[in-house]
Formats: sequence, structure tokens, C-alpha cells
Amino acid sequence: MFRLVLGEGRGLIAQRNQIEARAVELLQDLPDYQLLTSVPGIGPINALTILAEAGDLRRFNHHRQFLKFCGMDLATIQSGTFRGQTKLSKYGNARLRRTLWMAGQVAILQKTNSFRDKFERYIAKDRHNTHLRRKAYTAIAAKMARTAHGIIKNGEPYRPFFEG
Repeated sequence: MFRLVLGEGRGLIAQRNQIEARAVELLQDLPDYQLLTSVPGIGPINALTILAEAGDLRRFNHHRQFLKFCGMDLATIQSGTFRGQTKLSKYGNARLRRTLWMAGQVAILQKTNSFRDKFERYIAKDRHNTHLRRKAYTAIAAKMARTAHGIIKNGEPYRPFFEG
């Protein structure tokens, strides 16, 4: 059984590598693809997914519109005088939200970049608080969305810097 599962895993890895090679082959001349892959955490498959799910990011005049499209805007449930908790709306594109979440996870694992720096500052109060960590991951995914929108809108590659 273990060998069967291991073989299935290797087959999936081979398929992913083929998809990645095909994405690089087809999109390497596209300027938006090159800009997206300059962001830490966004590789060929994530860039392909962002471009496929969001289309042309220049159609969003402001990054908040793109965040709303992704479902990363905050919403509060209200009725009369009742005001509920503020949460992510999650009404947007789930695949795009998941892709940005995974890209943020990868960016946090890299040694030094502004995504990791923001994550570390976010969880500095209590490193073992799982609720705080989940909020930090969400903040990083939103930052990833803002960064992707910004670099494509401005047409300039990602410039790494350290936030102070």
C-alpha cells in the first residue's frame, strides 16, 4: 500500500512538472507573466493561475477592487442595531484566493523579503497563537494580491525592500 501511494505521489509530481514546463514555454514572452514571477512566492503555476483566473489586472482601477474580486475584502453582518463580527467576505474567486494564499505561504518560508518581515511583525506578540497566525497568513495573502495588482498596473518588476 505504501509503494502504491508513493508511486501515485511521484506521478502527481511528474504531472505538476509537465504543467510547469508547459506554462513557462507558453507564457515566457508575456510581460505580465514575467512581472508576476518576479514576486517572491509566485512561481510559474501560481502566475499562470493568477492570469487565468483574474484576466487583465489593469481593469481594476484600485487594488481594493482586486481584493474584492478575490474575496479578501472585509464584511460585517448587520441587521438593525445588531452589528456582527468583521470577517473576510469570501464572495470572490476561491481559486484565486487559494493561489494567493499558497504564494504567501511560500514567500514566508523564504529567507528575507517584505512578506516574511510583515508576518514576523504580525505574530510577534504571541508566536504560538494559532488564531493570530491565521490572521497573519490572511494579511500576507492580501498583501500578495495588492503586490500582484501593483506590479502589473505599474508595469515594473517587484522591488524587494525591507519594511521598517
